[in-house]
Amino acid sequence: MQKFFAVVFLCMFFSVEAQVGKLQPMSGTIGNRGTIGNQNGFDQNGFDPQNRDQERSTKSTGKDSIAPIKDYKIITLLNDTIAVDTALSIKKYYRFNYLRKDNFGLLPFANEGQTYNVLKYNIKKPSVFPEFGFSAKHTAYLEKEDVDYYSAPTPYTELYYRSVMKQGQNLDAFVTLNTSKELNFFIGYKGLRSLGKYMNQLSSSGNFRMGASYSSPNKRYLMRTHFAAQDILNQENGGIRDLDLFESSVSPYNKRERLDVYFKDAETLLKGKRFFLNHQYQLNKATKNGLLLTHEFVYEDKRFNFSQLNINVQNDTILRFGSAYQDKIDNKTRYYQLSNKFGAAFQSDLLGRFEFFTDLLKYDYRYNSLTVSSGGNGAEQSIIPNQITKDIALLGGKYLYRKDKWRANLLLSTSLGDDQTSNLEGSLRYDWNEEVSVNFGYQKLNKMADLNYQLYQSDYVYYNWYNDFKNEKYNSFDVSMETPWVTLSGNYSIIDDKLYFSNDRKLLNEFGLPIQLVTTPKQFSGTINYLSLQLQKEFKVGRFALDNTVLYQNAEQSENVLNVPQFLTRNTLYYTDAFFDKALHFQTGVTFSYFSKYYANGYNPLIGDFYVQDQMKIGGYPVFDFFINMKVRTAQIYITMEHFNSSMTGYNFYSAPSYPYRDFTFRFGLIWNFFS
Repeated sequence: MQKFFAVVFLCMFFSVEAQVGKLQPMSGTIGNRGTIGNQNGFDQNGFDPQNRDQERSTKSTGKDSIAPIKDYKIITLLNDTIAVDTALSIKKYYRFNYLRKDNFGLLPFANEGQTYNVLKYNIKKPSVFPEFGFSAKHTAYLEKEDVDYYSAPTPYTELYYRSVMKQGQNLDAFVTLNTSKELNFFIGYKGLRSLGKYMNQLSSSGNFRMGASYSSPNKRYLMRTHFAAQDILNQENGGIRDLDLFESSVSPYNKRERLDVYFKDAETLLKGKRFFLNHQYQLNKATKNGLLLTHEFVYEDKRFNFSQLNINVQNDTILRFGSAYQDKIDNKTRYYQLSNKFGAAFQSDLLGRFEFFTDLLKYDYRYNSLTVSSGGNGAEQSIIPNQITKDIALLGGKYLYRKDKWRANLLLSTSLGDDQTSNLEGSLRYDWNEEVSVNFGYQKLNKMADLNYQLYQSDYVYYNWYNDFKNEKYNSFDVSMETPWVTLSGNYSIIDDKLYFSNDRKLLNEFGLPIQLVTTPKQFSGTINYLSLQLQKEFKVGRFALDNTVLYQNAEQSENVLNVPQFLTRNTLYYTDAFFDKALHFQTGVTFSYFSKYYANGYNPLIGDFYVQDQMKIGGYPVFDFFINMKVRTAQIYITMEHFNSSMTGYNFYSAPSYPYRDFTFRFGLIWNFFS
C-alpha cells in the first residue's frame, strides 16, 4: 500500500512538470444549478446570459490556458449550465461517492452498490406518469434527467476511481469533445464490483451512456440525444439472522463473513436500455423572438429479476417469504415505454416563452404467464393477469420568464382519458443581488400507482397480486433562501391516498422482528402532513472551517405510513492549506453524521423495495469520518477513514432492520481531469 501511494504522488508531481504551458483550468466556484430552465433566453451554447452565478464562476481564466475555462460547459436537460471546475472544496468531497452526488438524506447499506434507505422524504420528486417500481434498486439508475450534455473547445476527460469494501473497485471514465463549434459528442462508463464483508453480498453494476448535442450554424435547430445501457446486480442475503452476535462482535463474529444470513443463493438484477431525443426548430429566422416546434422522444425497456437456486438450502421450518410453487425461484418482470411529446412555442424577449404540448405515452408491463392465486387463509382463488398495457395522453402548457432579477416557471398538464392524471407546477425566483436570492415552488400532482403496486407475480405463493388503487395526490410547497450568512429551505406537503408496502405476518423472533416476510401493497386512506426545515451554514476562521447541515422534519398521520427521523445533521470541521508554492492544495478534517431513532423502513429484496414496519427503531448512533483531500493541478486525491468510531461507540448501527451499517473502512480514490 505504501508503494502504491508513493507511485501516485510521483505521478502527481511529474504531471505538474509535464503540463506546464498547457491548460490550467480555473479553481473557482462551481456555478449553481437553477430550479427552472428552458431554451428561452439562452445563447447559442446553452448559457443563460442573465445567470449571475454562472457569470461569476467563469470570469477567471488561467494565464496558461489554451481555451477560456468558461468554454468548458456542463448543461443539464433543463439548460441549467455550470462551468467545469477542478477546485478542491468540501462540497466536492460530499459528492465523492458511488452516486457522484451529495447523499445527505440517504443512508447507504453495508456494501458499495447496494441500496440506500431514505432519511429525507422529499429527496426524489414524484413522477407524473406511473413508473416501473422496484424503487430500492433505482437509486443508482441514471434517468433521462441525470444525463448531462457538454460543450468543450478541446477534448475533456474525467477519470474517477474509488476503492470498495473488499475485492473490487469503483471506476467512472468519461470523455467529451466538439468536432465543431456546433456539434459535441460524449461517452462514459461507470463500473462497480465489490464483494462486501458479509456472506452473499456481491455488488456488480455498469452504467454506460453516450450522446451528442448539436445546434445549426444559424441557431434555428437545436438537438440533444443520448443512449444509456445499465445493469445493477446484487447478491441478496436478506440481512443477518442473529443480531446479538453482530452487536457483541466478539471473535469470530468480528469477521463479518462468519455471521449467518437468511439467503446464500439469492440475487437481483435490474437492467435497462434507453434512447432519448430532444430537439426543436425555430420557424422564423433566428432571433430572440420566434415560433418554434418542439419534440421529445423516449424509448426505454427495463427488466427486474429475482432468482434463488433453492429455497430449502437453509432447512428452515418457516420459509422467509412463505410457501412457494417450486423450490427454484426465478421471477422476471418486463417493462417498456414509448413516449412522444410534441409542442409548439412562442418565445419573446419581452414576454417570455409560451409553449403548448401533447405528451403521448404507451407502456407495457408484463410477465410470461397467468397466475392462479390460492388466496390463502380460506380466501377464494383469483386469476392474476400477466400484463398491463396502457396508452396515456397528456395535454398541457408551460410558461417561462427570465428577465433581470426574476425567474418564473409554470407548468400545467392533464390527461385526456379517464385516468385523472394531472400536474400543476410552478416556481418563482428573485435574485436580490449576486449573493441573495429567494425561491418559491408549488406542485399539485394527481398520479397513478407505480406498476409494481398494481401487478406482481412470483413463484412465492403470497407474492401475487393485481390491484386497482386510487391515484396518489400530492400538494407540495417549497421555499428556499440563499444568503452569504445562511442557506435555508423548507417543504410542506399534504399527501392523500399514499401507497406503501407492509408486512402481513406478525409472528416475531427473539429480537422482535418478523420471522416471515409477506409484504403486500396497501393504500392509506387518510391524509399525511409532512414538514421539513433545512439549514446550511459554514463558519470560517483563518484556515479552519466548520460546515453544518441540519434537517428537522415531522409527519402528522393517523397511522405510521411515512416514517422519517425527526432530526438529521452533518457537521464537518476541516483545515485547508497549500504547499510547494501552492502546487499542492490540501484539506483534512472530520465529518460527524447523526440521525435520531425512528422506525426505518425495512428492505425486501424479493420486490426490490422498502416496506413500512413498527418493530425495530434504528438510528441514534454517531458516525465519524476522517478525511484527507489533496489536489495537484487537475488531479484530486481523497483518503477517508469511514466510521472510524465503530468499535468505540458500540455495534448497534443499522441501515434497515437486520441490515447493519458499515464498519470502519479505509477508502482511497481520485478524480483526474484532462483538457487536451
